[in-house]
Amino acid sequence: MLNRSRLQVSSSCLILAALVSAAPAYAQVDDEIVVTAQRRAQNVQDVPISVTAISGDFLDSIGAVDITDVQKITPNATIEVARGSNSTLIAFIRGVGQQDPLWGFEPGVGIYVDDVYVARPQGSVLDIFDVERVEVLRGPQGTLYGRNTIGGAIKYVTKGLNMEDPELKARINVGSYGQFDQILSGSLPVSDTFAIGAAVANYQRSGFGDNLFTGASHYNKDILAARVSAEWSPTQSLNFRLAADMTDDDSNAKHGHRLLPSGDGTIPVTDNEYDTRGGAGDRNEVKTKGVSFTGSWDVNEAITLKSITAYREGDTVTPIDFDALPQQDFDVPANYSDDQFSQEFQILYSSDRLSGVAGVYYLDGSANGDFDLLLSSLGLTIYQAGDQKKENLSAYADFTYDVTDALSVSLGGRYTEDKTVADVTREVWFGLGSASFDAANTGSIFLATQTGYQGLERKDSEFSPRIAVSYKVADNTNVYGSFSQGFKAGGFDPRARADLDPLGLSQEGFGPETVDSYELGVKGSLFENRLTYSLAGFVADYNDQQITTQQGVDSDNDGTNDTFVSSVFNAGSSQYKGLEFEGALRLSENFTLSAMAGYIDAEIEEILSAGVNIADNFETQNTPELTSRFGFAYTHDVENHGSIMFTGSAAYRDDYFLFNVANPGFPAGQSAVFPEGGPALDPDAYTVFDLGAKWTSESGMWDFGIYGRNLTDERARVAAYNFVTPGQLGADGAYSAFYRAPRTVSATLGFKY
Repeated sequence: MLNRSRLQVSSSCLILAALVSAAPAYAQVDDEIVVTAQRRAQNVQDVPISVTAISGDFLDSIGAVDITDVQKITPNATIEVARGSNSTLIAFIRGVGQQDPLWGFEPGVGIYVDDVYVARPQGSVLDIFDVERVEVLRGPQGTLYGRNTIGGAIKYVTKGLNMEDPELKARINVGSYGQFDQILSGSLPVSDTFAIGAAVANYQRSGFGDNLFTGASHYNKDILAARVSAEWSPTQSLNFRLAADMTDDDSNAKHGHRLLPSGDGTIPVTDNEYDTRGGAGDRNEVKTKGVSFTGSWDVNEAITLKSITAYREGDTVTPIDFDALPQQDFDVPANYSDDQFSQEFQILYSSDRLSGVAGVYYLDGSANGDFDLLLSSLGLTIYQAGDQKKENLSAYADFTYDVTDALSVSLGGRYTEDKTVADVTREVWFGLGSASFDAANTGSIFLATQTGYQGLERKDSEFSPRIAVSYKVADNTNVYGSFSQGFKAGGFDPRARADLDPLGLSQEGFGPETVDSYELGVKGSLFENRLTYSLAGFVADYNDQQITTQQGVDSDNDGTNDTFVSSVFNAGSSQYKGLEFEGALRLSENFTLSAMAGYIDAEIEEILSAGVNIADNFETQNTPELTSRFGFAYTHDVENHGSIMFTGSAAYRDDYFLFNVANPGFPAGQSAVFPEGGPALDPDAYTVFDLGAKWTSESGMWDFGIYGRNLTDERARVAAYNFVTPGQLGADGAYSAFYRAPRTVSATLGFKY
C-alpha cells in the first residue's frame, strides 16, 4: 500500500488539480471539441457522460506514439501493452477490464475503430496516425454503442475525406534506439460526390534492450500499417463509405526481464530491465485486417437511418518464454486467430425537444488458438487448444428529452442475448513438443487427454437500463446525474482441467458479471471560457466479477509441480468509488495550462469459498488509487516565420496490483529453489516527465518538432509473470516483468498540402 510520504504528495496533487481546474484535457488548445459519444455530434461540455476527448492535433503536439499514451491524459484508466506482447492491448477503466488476452475471455473495455467494435485485443495497440480524435468513455456503455461493454469504451476516430480539395500529408520521425518512421496519407476528390483516400505508416526501431542469448533486439518495433477508404455522396441526404485497414507487426518476441537468477544460481539477473535471455525464439508476427461499409440516409430533417457492416480477422504466431532463460523449460510456442462479422442498424432522431438513437446489433465472432507448454526439466509437454464462438444479438435505444431549455432527461435501455460455444482440449505428451501442435514433433509420445470438451454451450441475457438528468444552472455550467448498468456475458475457461473436475462444474463455465454505476458530475467554464472544467464522482457496485488465476501444481505428489491449473470464478461483490477531475486554464491566447486527476477506492468485498469470505486474499488489478497529469502548451509567434509551440507535462501513477493477488515479493526461506527470496512484482508509484517543441511554418505546410519523453528515465513496470510463488512450475519458474519505454528523444518533420 501507499506510504505516508507518497500519500501526502499525491493528495497535494489532487488538491492542486482541483484548484488549477478540474478539467478536460481536450480543452488544451481548442475552443471547442465535438464528440459523438452519444452517437450524435455534441459539444463535449454538454454530454452528461464522463468522456475524455483528445484531438489528433493535440496528440501530434505532444509526440504521442500509440493509443497507450491516452492513459496519461485519462483519469482512472490503465491502457497498456499486454505481457509478452508488442501489440495486444490491456485496458481497465474505473477498475473494470480484462487482464488475460487468451481466446475465450472478452475485454471489459470496448475498442472501436470509428463505429466498428474490435472484439479481440490482439493488434489493438493502435499507432497514432491519420486520427481525428480519440474518445475515452468511462463507465458502462450499452445503450448508445453497438456492443455492450461493462467498463467503458475507447473510440479511435480516423480522419474523414476532403470531398472538395486534394490533400497530402507526409511525416518522418527519427529518434533514440534507431527510430525511423515514415507516414504518408492523402485524399483525392474524384468528382463532386466521390473521393478516395489512403494512409500508410512504417514504424522501425531497434530494441530498448537485447536478447543476450540470441543477440536479437528486445523491445524493438517493426510495424507496417495501412488504411484505404472511399466515400460517395450521390445526394445531400445519402452518404456511403467503404474502408479497409491492415496491420503487420513483425517486432521480435518480447520475453521480459527475469527478476531472479536461475535456480542453480549460474545465470544472474540482467543489469538492464529491457534485456532478456529467453531462448524460446524471436520470430513473432501479428497480422490484423478489416473492412467496413457504412451507409447513412437523411430521410428528413429529423430522421437519419444508418447501417454499419464490418468484418475483421487476425492471426498471431508468437513464442512466449515464461522463465526468460535459454533452456526449453517453461517455453510456450503459440498460435492465435480470430474473426468477426458485425452488422448494426441505427435510427437517429432529432427534433426541437427530443433526440436520440435506437438500433439493433449483431456480432458473430470466433477466437481460437493452441500452444505447447514445454517443460524440459520434466521431459513433458502440455498441449492446450480451444475455440470459442460468440454470437451476440442486441437491441438498444437512448433518447433525451429537453423538458425545458435548462432541464434534460435521458432514458435508455439495452437487451442483450449472448451465446457462447466452446471447445477445450488439453493433452499431456512425453517429450518436447506435441504432434498435436506441430506434426513434425514425431519423437514425442502421447500420454493422456486431460480435457476433451466439445461443443460446450451457454446463453446469457440481460436488460441494462440507463437514466441521466442534466440541468444547466447557467449558460456555461451543466450539472448531471446518471445511473447505468453494465453487463458482460459468461464463458468457458480455455485452460479448464476436466480430469481434476469430477463433478463437471467447468462444463457449466463461468457466469456473467454486472455493474451498477451511479454518477454525479458538473461541467462548465468560467472567465469568458478561459477556464473549462469537469468534475465527476461515481460509485459502482460490481457483482459476480470474473476472476482468473493460474498456478503450478504437483499432480503426482512427488514434490515437483508438473502441470498448471486454471481457475475462473465469479467473485461475488465489489464496490468501486472515486472522483475525477479534468480541466484547462487559458492564461492568454498563447498559453494554456491543463490538469487531470483521478482517485478510486476499489475493493473486492465478498468472495465465498466453502461459506467463508476470502475477499481479503484478493486485490483489484491494474487500478492505481491516484492518477494525475499537469501540462502546459505555449505558442510563440515568430514574425513572418510561423510559430513554435512548447508543450510539457508531468503524469503520475500510484502503485497498484498487476493481478487479483498481491505480489509484494517473497521473503527468504519461503522458496527452496530461491532461498534468498525475491523482489516485488507489483509496480511502485512513478511520474513521467515529457517536453516538446514544434515549429509550424506560416503557411502551415511544414512543421518540425523535437520531443523528449520520460525524461527522468523511469523504468515503469506494467506487466509480469509469477510462477514461483505460491506454485512454481518448471525448474526455474517464471518471475519476470515488462516495462514501458525508457527515456527517448525524437525529431519529426512533417509536410502538409
